[in-house]
Amino acid sequence: MSKTKPSGGWLASPPPTVAVEVTAARVTAVAMSDHGKSRTVSAYASVALPARAVEPVLNSGNVHDQGALATGIRSVLQHIGQRTRRVALVLPDSVAKVSLIRFEKVPPQVADLDQLIRWQVRKAAPFRIEDAQVAWQPAAELPGGGREFLVTVARRDIVKSYERACEAAGTHAGLVDLASFNYINAVLASEHSSGDWLLVHVAADYATLAVVRGDDIVSFRNRTAASEQDLVELVHQTAMYHEDRLGGGGFARVVLAGAAVLGSPETERLRRMLEERAGVKVELVDFRSAVAMRDRIETGPELLDALAPALGMLLRERVA
Repeated sequence: MSKTKPSGGWLASPPPTVAVEVTAARVTAVAMSDHGKSRTVSAYASVALPARAVEPVLNSGNVHDQGALATGIRSVLQHIGQRTRRVALVLPDSVAKVSLIRFEKVPPQVADLDQLIRWQVRKAAPFRIEDAQVAWQPAAELPGGGREFLVTVARRDIVKSYERACEAAGTHAGLVDLASFNYINAVLASEHSSGDWLLVHVAADYATLAVVRGDDIVSFRNRTAASEQDLVELVHQTAMYHEDRLGGGGFARVVLAGAAVLGSPETERLRRMLEERAGVKVELVDFRSAVAMRDRIETGPELLDALAPALGMLLRERVA
C-alpha cells in the first residue's frame, strides 16, 4: 500500500467526487466536495436491494438481477443530486482474493514484476489467471532490499457484471476497489497510529481482519461469516500471528467496522468482547477529523460506519 491507495484499484483515472458501495443488501452513494484543503460530505443516500439480487462470492455469478442493481444505483445517484458520468465503485471483500507476496529480490522492470506476481498468484487462485483482473501494490519493505506486494485477484466477468449495472444506471465505474481497503483509507486519512493497528471488518456474510503498519497492510485475512465467539478467537489468532511472525508487541489500537450491519446493541457487545481479548480499546470508525459532515446531517456511529468505505475510496486519491 502506497499512502492511502492499498490496492491500486483496477483502473487508473482522476479523483472522482462520488463513490458507490454495493453490498449483498444495499447500495450506498456518497458525494464529497473539496473546499481548498477542507472536505465535506455534501450528500449521501442508501437503498435496500431485493433479496438475492446480489450475492458477493469469489467464484460464481454475483449479480443475479442486474435491473434491480442498476435501479438501486440510479436511485441513490438521483437522491444525492449528482449527475456524474463517472463514479468510484466499492465492492465487498468476498468478490476477490487478497494475498501478500514477498520477493527477496524485486525485478527492476515493471513488466517482469507483473509477470512474476501473476505467476505466484496463479497457484492459489481458484480460477484461471487469464480470466482474472489482477491489481498489485507495493507494501512493506524487507531487509536486504526485498519487498512485499499486496495483490488483489478477481474474476474479470464478476467485476464486469457490477460495472455493467453502473452503465445501465447511466454512469461509469472509473475506479473499483474493496470495502476493507477503503475502511483503512478512511482511518489513515483521519489519523496515523504510532504503532501497528488492527481493522476488524464485520459484514453480513464475511469478516476481514487486516493489520496495518504505517501505510502498509502486513496481514489480511478474510473469512466467511462466523459467530461472535469465532470472530473473537480469530482476533486472538491474528494477535498471536502479529506477535510471533510480524514482530509486533501488541496492537496500538483496534478499529471495528460493521456497525451499520450489526446495529448498536450488537456492536457494543462485540466491541466489549474484542477489548477483553485484545487488551486494548476498540474504536469505531470516525472520519470526521478528515472530512466534515454537511450542516444539518445528523451523525451517529452507524452512519459514519455506513459511509466510510465509499468515503475512503474518495479520500484515497486525494490524500495520496
